[in-house]
Amino acid sequence: MREIIFDTETTGLSPADGDRIIEIGALEMIDRFPTGRSFHHYLHPGDRAIHPDAQAIHGISVEDLEGKPGFADILDEFEEFFGEGKLVAHNATFDMGFFNAELRRVGRPPIGDDRVIDTLVMAKRKFPGQRNSLDALCGRFGISNAHRTLHGALLDSELLLDVYLELTGGRQAGLGLDVAAVEPAPQSMDEQVTTSSQPRERPTPLPERLTEEERLAHRTFVESMGDTAIWHRWQT
Repeated sequence: MREIIFDTETTGLSPADGDRIIEIGALEMIDRFPTGRSFHHYLHPGDRAIHPDAQAIHGISVEDLEGKPGFADILDEFEEFFGEGKLVAHNATFDMGFFNAELRRVGRPPIGDDRVIDTLVMAKRKFPGQRNSLDALCGRFGISNAHRTLHGALLDSELLLDVYLELTGGRQAGLGLDVAAVEPAPQSMDEQVTTSSQPRERPTPLPERLTEEERLAHRTFVESMGDTAIWHRWQT
């Protein structure tokens, strides 16, 4: 099963009022394992200004996007990467509203709800009455987001991938291992607690999700913002 975990950053809150996507980040996962393939673009919003409240969240200004492509310019690459897989997003209604608005602008049909998995809906069902933002879920599942001081589409996609795996049973789910068949039953409650709490190491490490070229492109983009850009406060 192919799934695309993705996030967007936008000029504001309402595609119906003309707000546009200015960043898309996505990661590919097949049968619950990241493949290492990613999709990432900054996009110029045309004549649409970026609302100050939105800029305070993601730190991207219109000046930062000078020379970047528009959505139509990356359409072929977008359609090839997103393909026919399931699309996974946190508060997917927001992101899909923007995706479909952009697709309508270029004469493409919208993406149907049957292809979309909303992790916010999943989290609300699993943890009713609790905070279920991406940051809150990272804390609940022990996923480090210390480096997330501003929103970024690719960074948020990386965090969401880990959260999605936890929401759907953890990283060991779906491996088809019958533990009872290969391990003797515990003889006491103490033994049961000790055995079940032992972490399991992966036989092989997961592939890097970002290539060195993508890391370099991000650093170059941040440097192009100038010395006063808010991103410089958190560059490492």
